[in-house]
Amino acid sequence: MFKKLALSYSDSFRGLSKEVWWLALITLINRAGTMVVPFLSLYLTESKGFTLGEVGWIMTAFGLGSVCGSWLGGFLNDRFGSYPAMVFALICSGVLFIVLQYMETFWGIATAIFFVLLFADIFRPAMFVALRAYSKPENQTRSLTLIRLAINLGFAAGPVVGGFLIYNIGYESLFWVDGLTCFAAVLLMLRVLNPKRTVQRKEEKNDNPILVYTDWKYLLFCFGVMTFGIVFFQYFSTVPVFFRQQFRLSEEYIGLLLGFNGLLVFLLEMPIIHSIEKKNGSSLKYVNFGMVLLIISYLFLIYFPFIFGLWIVILFMSVSEMLFFPFSNAFAMERAKRGKMGQYMALYSIAFSFAHIFGHNSGLQLIEAFGFSNTWWVMIAITIFGILIFAIIGKSDKQLADENV
Repeated sequence: MFKKLALSYSDSFRGLSKEVWWLALITLINRAGTMVVPFLSLYLTESKGFTLGEVGWIMTAFGLGSVCGSWLGGFLNDRFGSYPAMVFALICSGVLFIVLQYMETFWGIATAIFFVLLFADIFRPAMFVALRAYSKPENQTRSLTLIRLAINLGFAAGPVVGGFLIYNIGYESLFWVDGLTCFAAVLLMLRVLNPKRTVQRKEEKNDNPILVYTDWKYLLFCFGVMTFGIVFFQYFSTVPVFFRQQFRLSEEYIGLLLGFNGLLVFLLEMPIIHSIEKKNGSSLKYVNFGMVLLIISYLFLIYFPFIFGLWIVILFMSVSEMLFFPFSNAFAMERAKRGKMGQYMALYSIAFSFAHIFGHNSGLQLIEAFGFSNTWWVMIAITIFGILIFAIIGKSDKQLADENV
């Protein structure tokens, strides 16, 4: 049985191009180094002495930088190509991660975090476009899943190593590791990834591209993506504070919990996606199923406030992530055939950036005003609203398909 499972797992990786594998490795190196983010709220409250309210506004700067970076990434991709945009993003964000540790004041830290995210998030839309260029159409969702696997393998290692470094050396070590891994990723990219070797897609040439801002269904879709992001990102700002304050967990233990998320996604996401792909179901159906699982994770936070329950919370959150991200990404890339790819994928990234703006700050402000449990109920209500949005889009797609029959 173990041999059969192993063969099934390895089969899910077959047929992907060499360039997709290199891009996944580059993403892994870059993501493994991004260990500041899960500990940022703890760093700002415990090491710098800021209140939760102040941290909320600093995290808003985080989100604003992400919005500007995602838009700039789409612009640079369409103007200069994905390869130069990714190199530029990695070099600049590497420098700024190292600089960030030397900021002491509220405005200094907020400004530095804005620019860190501005340059770091130039990478995302450019990477999505590069991935599509290197991937065959039939392998697109699995290629996306491989990139996410690399991200989550990095995220599994990042918080664990980050918690260890904080406990034994201090927070400052995280900034150096983050910066140096950005430089390592760009050096590998320059050495192994050929910007000219792409999969030909002559049948997808679009002489009259639709402007993304006139595509109302895609705009509504991105709004739904934002609702998921607002709720999901609580696991990387307010939920670690909850773990710390309610359970007195160490940074090392919190790192293990978050690392468990990355490990689960690494082990299970590719086989799950490979299995679902064979069924040819609607992407939005699996997106909504992921939203439902996210609600269940918050119900466990409310009704099972004990240590073992936290691992179950992470389990449901992880499966939710495994379904939502690949299938929402696949929907976005399929829709992007209608217009300029960079602009479409930039708007998809911007949806998550807006989630950073509103999610972290609102969560921290709600906790300070109303406590943890009431905040979790608000997050559940936002998720239900997102489910309704995707259901409307899915119903519209079904009606259109029926009309074309």
